[in-house]
Amino acid sequence: MASLDRKEKQFGFKRIFSSIKNSWNGLKAAYKNEQSVYIHLVCSIILLVLSFLLEISLTQWLIIIAIIGLTLVVELLNTAIESTVDLVTEEFHPLAKVAKDTASAAEFVLTLTSALIALMIFIPKIMELL
Repeated sequence: MASLDRKEKQFGFKRIFSSIKNSWNGLKAAYKNEQSVYIHLVCSIILLVLSFLLEISLTQWLIIIAIIGLTLVVELLNTAIESTVDLVTEEFHPLAKVAKDTASAAEFVLTLTSALIALMIFIPKIMELL
């Protein structure tokens, strides 16, 4: 079966570097085209600075890093789904709306969950300082 791009499969370091380049291009495109990616990155920096300043535990660091990563991953998946739906149809279709709204809802739920987790980590640390 022929691949979609009609190229021979690459193996080794050349393929790895090509994959990294494509991934980097995807991150740049999402950053340039999606305001929510920018907002997530700003919030991530704030979380990392707070984590450092409040001297959170190793376990808490792992949790913060995990929620930052998961939130960005879901944002990128949401962007990919929205772009794919837009590619398939520019006209309104109820199923296209369901796909976009559901992907957005997944991002929203994870963002709220991540915010709650961050508050549960940071509020006790801040209260100790008062």
